[in-house]
Order: sequence, then structure tokens, then C-alpha cells
Amino acid sequence: MTALEVVRAHYAASDRGDLDGMLAPLAPDASWTEAAGSTYAGTYVGREAIVANVFQRIGAEWASFEASVAELFEAGDTVIALGAYTGVHRATGKSMTARFTHIWRVADGHVTSFEQVADTALIRGAES
Repeated sequence: MTALEVVRAHYAASDRGDLDGMLAPLAPDASWTEAAGSTYAGTYVGREAIVANVFQRIGAEWASFEASVAELFEAGDTVIALGAYTGVHRATGKSMTARFTHIWRVADGHVTSFEQVADTALIRGAES
């Protein structure tokens, strides 16, 4: 499986709301970095830490949250995704749309690292 196919599988699972499918491509010691300035900012290592610090929190705090990918670029074992988040925050009822760039590194058919670059000001604006 190519790096691009691995990343596409993650996004396809996300579109289905399939958390197990989203996690399947991650190596056991994968690192996941959420952008500085984000409520979820930090680097988390391993599936349990990623779920607890990112996906469970998003599910609890957002009534709807989607990552829509507009373009994918493959450069060997690195895949870059460009897209936008959309969502409605549960506590405030505010909606947001914020552009993102995701940087994926893949080895032996598994994601070894993920880094998010996002317009966190727009996301934070919906949270307050």
C-alpha cells in the first residue's frame, strides 16, 4: 500500500465516522501533533493518547465536526493534505470553517507521524 493509499484510507474512514478505521493505519507508536494555539495543542504518541486527547474531545465538544480534503499531494513517504474543517461547537452553538494542512509521514504501510497546521483562531472563535 502506498503512502497516498494509507492516508486516503484514514480520510475515507473519517468520512464514514469510523474511528477504528481512522486508527487502523497508525503505527502503534505514531505521533500526532495538533497545532499550537489549538484547544488540543500538543504532540500525542500512541493510539490511546491520540484518541483521548484529540478524537474523544472533539466528539464531546463539537455537535458536528468534519475534515474535508480538497487536495492530496504525495512526495515519497510524505503526504500533504489541504482542506477545511467545519463544525458547530456544542457549548456555544457557533459554527466555523477553518483551512488546514495535514502532513503525514508513512513507513511500511503505517502512519508514523501526523502534523496539523490550521487556522486555530477561527476554530477558537467558535469555542468562545
